[in-house]
Amino acid sequence: MPPEPLSGHAGDAPLFNRLCLIGVGLIGSSIARAARERGDIARTVVAHTRRPETLAKVRALGFADVVEEDPARAVEGADAVILCVPVGAYAGVMAQIAPHLAPGCILSDVGSTKGSVIRDLLPQLPPGVRLVPAHPMAGTEHSGPEAGFATLFEGRYCILTPVPNGDPAAVEKITALWRRCGSMVERMDAETHDKVVAIVSHLPHLIAFTICGTADDLAEETREAVLKFAASGFRDFTRIASSDVDMWRDIFLNNRDALLEMLARFTEDSHALARAVRYGQAEFIEDRIRRGRRIRRGLIERKQA
Repeated sequence: MPPEPLSGHAGDAPLFNRLCLIGVGLIGSSIARAARERGDIARTVVAHTRRPETLAKVRALGFADVVEEDPARAVEGADAVILCVPVGAYAGVMAQIAPHLAPGCILSDVGSTKGSVIRDLLPQLPPGVRLVPAHPMAGTEHSGPEAGFATLFEGRYCILTPVPNGDPAAVEKITALWRRCGSMVERMDAETHDKVVAIVSHLPHLIAFTICGTADDLAEETREAVLKFAASGFRDFTRIASSDVDMWRDIFLNNRDALLEMLARFTEDSHALARAVRYGQAEFIEDRIRRGRRIRRGLIERKQA
């Protein structure tokens, strides 16, 4: 059979017959909406979530063809299953669904850590099921099935971390899925991925949570003034810090080594800048500000700002 095209248009044959999404928060519901809007990703979209109130909400929103409360039943007959739950839940979910995955099925995910994903999924992978870990670098501070939208992934990167001795055809199909969602797809090994996202995503979130915690610990009269007169920099931190609790707890714990390595480097650099402020080293301070401006220009040039 010829390979599937890596990008498609409405009217092309769907990549998958039955696509099952385990978890339908911001990312999962956005995949479902993109599939519904385009028509060339999946003939049938199945959504599973464990909370009854979320099941009812997904049914009301109508972005899935089938809404299933039993994860084992949800994956039956699916030729693609994507885990869209916090990475700390992967091992438990895999134990529930593994016996029910059909031979030939492609199992993928959207988790922000990849070493832990391979660690938790690969040992439980049934024969004939292909694993293709993925991480769409897109999101907002909002969560839940109502937060998703079909264009969330457009112009954003999705990183695939193929497993050793994995199936190239399965990797191509997941590549095609993300390109049809509008993403630019890159591939790298899991260890490199986890170090990259530790500095560009996980460490900034850790800093944001810390700054907001520091502000919350101030005396009441000072805290009120902080909230009343918050400048744009602090407001940006609060937007990041309003992210999903379960997801970020699991990210920190499952990318521990890479995050702690980047935190140690950041701590050294912040101490160096603090010394420059203390001793009036204007040239050092100016250099750090210029480097920040250079990074920002690079993001703008790459249309990632």
